[in-house]
Amino acid sequence: MASSMRPSRVLKKMRNGETAIALKLNLADARVAEIVARLGGVDCLWTDMEHVPNDWSIIEKQIWAAKGYDVDVLVRVARGSYSNLIRPLEMDAAGIMIPHVMSLADAKQIVRQTKFHPIGLRALDGGNADGSFCTMPLDDYMRDANEQRFNVLQIEDPEPLAELEEIIALPGMDMIFFGPGDFSQAIGAPGQWDHPFITETRLKIAHLARKHGKFAGTLCSVANVADIVSMGYNFVSVGADVIGVTQYLEGIVKALSQQESIIKPSTSIYGGNEWNKGRGK
Repeated sequence: MASSMRPSRVLKKMRNGETAIALKLNLADARVAEIVARLGGVDCLWTDMEHVPNDWSIIEKQIWAAKGYDVDVLVRVARGSYSNLIRPLEMDAAGIMIPHVMSLADAKQIVRQTKFHPIGLRALDGGNADGSFCTMPLDDYMRDANEQRFNVLQIEDPEPLAELEEIIALPGMDMIFFGPGDFSQAIGAPGQWDHPFITETRLKIAHLARKHGKFAGTLCSVANVADIVSMGYNFVSVGADVIGVTQYLEGIVKALSQQESIIKPSTSIYGGNEWNKGRGK
């Protein structure tokens, strides 16, 4: 019996004029992906192979965990061969993010490698999860992959700005994503989020995406998500698992340190001198 490709939750929301919400995963355990996915309210889990030492088996398990709750997984790949681009898609990730796109030529090559005919020439297989393990007719598989899977090209450097409009207008380029962190470093203003050039570039990317009917994504916080969406961004990454875990554990340690009587030795039977006497000290 022929199967069909799982529709992308992110694309459905954005195509309906809504904003898709993502949360970044740095932790490798698939249970973290499931914890976030089952909470509801998050459309996409963004996992990383550029900065995080995840291997393919970890990514595959995260995709399984998220799909059970109809949540997309977006994989930021490490720049390398075309195989690095298509493997997450064949595992049934809804999208891939490509860091540091530097030129129109670079963007064209990415489209060629991530979209099937007639848009590109992505290497063809169909025997994996995205093709329902060879149970999808070839034409359906290629069509659905082009329509229900998306590429995300990151602008993190000033060099591609000279060809920014051509990059965004490129057929087969689905989403342009502004990365303010590396961009701030590249312009000599690391961490200066209110730098005029950062603000200008953020606005320009959203404007050009709207002009050419493409989607725009970026990072934000809960505090400024409304401002980012009002600029025209359809995809926002709000928060990360490691921040949540760190803040939670920091709160516990701080609360304990403020209750010194709990963590310092005492003269009770369970602590201090009495406890040591019971051990023959």
